[in-house]
Amino acid sequence: MKDDLLVQIFLRFAGISLLAVGGAVATLPEAERQIVSQLHWLTPEQFAQTFAIAQTSPGPNVIVYSLFGWKLAGLAGLIAATLGVLGPSSLLAFGVARVMRRAGEAAWLARLKQGLTPLAIGLMAASGYLLARAADSGIFAILVTVASSAFVAFSSRSPLWAMAAGAALSVIAGRAGWL
Repeated sequence: MKDDLLVQIFLRFAGISLLAVGGAVATLPEAERQIVSQLHWLTPEQFAQTFAIAQTSPGPNVIVYSLFGWKLAGLAGLIAATLGVLGPSSLLAFGVARVMRRAGEAAWLARLKQGLTPLAIGLMAASGYLLARAADSGIFAILVTVASSAFVAFSSRSPLWAMAAGAALSVIAGRAGWL
């Protein structure tokens, strides 16, 4: 039974990896649709919490898929998820890089790059909305999400200030019984 789950994890994440226009974060809406809505492997809260843990860890954003695998099936799940999400997309990127190198400055390639930019941004925006919807379970969480988003978007200060303020407010809110 566990072997079947490992194969499913690998195949699901391999398919998701091929959608990674804009990086791993841009694939989160599809991952949420499959992992939460279709398969019910994780709850929306577990999905959002796992993403939050991955984002606070140093390293690439793709680590979230390894953590999903870990949560689903331990170390074997982590390995299956990591190979699934990195393997196919890496091979595709290698192949595309070869084509791009041969194409040089071709007009079609410039148009393709120009068209993929808004697509990647749209996918990342959808990921942000999806994660906020799953994580914002109360008025306090919604306020922290909006305030931190506004701070990062409209301030020239480091996002670390928003992270520190959010952490401090969470501790205070927890002690006050608001969480």
